[in-house]
Amino acid sequence: MDPIANPFAPGAGSRPPSLAGREKILDDVRIALGRIKAGRHAKSIMMLGLRGVGKTVLLVRSGELAEERDYIPMLIEAPEEKSLAALMVPQLRVVLYRLSKFEKARTLANRALGALRSFASVFKVAYGEFEVGIEAEPAFASGDLETDFTELLIVVANAARAAERPVAILVDEVQYLEEQDLAALIVAMHKIGQKGLPVVLIGAGLPQLAALSGEIKSYAERLFQFINVGPLDTTSARDAIAVPIHTAGEQIDVDAIELIVTKTEGYPYFLQEWGSHAWNTANASPISLSDVVNASNQAVAALDDSFFRVRFDRLTHREQDYLRAMAALGKGPYRSGDIAGKLGIKVTSAGPLRTGLIKKGMVWSPSHGETEFTVPMFAEFMMRVMPDWQP
Repeated sequence: MDPIANPFAPGAGSRPPSLAGREKILDDVRIALGRIKAGRHAKSIMMLGLRGVGKTVLLVRSGELAEERDYIPMLIEAPEEKSLAALMVPQLRVVLYRLSKFEKARTLANRALGALRSFASVFKVAYGEFEVGIEAEPAFASGDLETDFTELLIVVANAARAAERPVAILVDEVQYLEEQDLAALIVAMHKIGQKGLPVVLIGAGLPQLAALSGEIKSYAERLFQFINVGPLDTTSARDAIAVPIHTAGEQIDVDAIELIVTKTEGYPYFLQEWGSHAWNTANASPISLSDVVNASNQAVAALDDSFFRVRFDRLTHREQDYLRAMAALGKGPYRSGDIAGKLGIKVTSAGPLRTGLIKKGMVWSPSHGETEFTVPMFAEFMMRVMPDWQP
């Protein structure tokens, strides 16, 4: 079949042709956006889930929904080892220049730009030049991140309220923020909520984010609506394959759909990968069971070369051993003692490895003493990439 007409989009954050099964999540986002714009209270949102469930896609779509409702969105990805100040300053600068175009918000927006200049100076964030005439605000120079960022965001929010243009802060990979940065973000949003100001935070991160937020600030569980983003249910997974194919004017056999759903376990990224390869493998419509069987090896190879390999290559040899020991134990979650036993080392010696893997976003702890992969089907990949492994 014509690869140019292939409707599937297997890519990092690429929007699939059908957001099947995500209606409830997007409805929650719409409600929060609507209430905050109307001056009513709504919790900010944190989407939690494993790799490949489509969190980034949902975050981007949330930004679109915000813009449709006259919000000014700022989409940020929190990479490892980059500070909150470095992430926020360039984005807030753009937001404030947009707000300064509104006559009724100009004075407040210019004051906020002065506050931003002071904040950038104190936290040593360098980028471009501020416009002539924008003076730094000395009050925003305490050097305490929680205090300064909170005061800065309040001034930005006041300008947004004057302009009647709410601000949506969208942050991907929130779990990579340093503890003090996450604390500052939580405190700032807490104050924004108390004052009823028109700023909403919509974040996305790995499952450990809820517990991490609660450990940093006990009120975080009341501040955020934590939404679990998991694999699609069977009906939605079928739709994610069938609807794009039918919309493109082609057909797929029912047993072919069922095999794709089984192979992918309903994970959206894998559905896109299998759907794409099944389309390209088929000579003609309808896509058959044999087409999917033939495409499966190609789909697995593509995942190994990109989705899995890019994460594997970031690991030290000892970290690779740790994950391979997990895979050797079968299906998780895995007890820390069992992993250490498989490695032939003490639990105390394995602890730093586990901590490092959590920081890299490779594993998480579903409950005390348990470890699980953050990447679906990574255990099978580890068996393929290290077939002759010995502890």
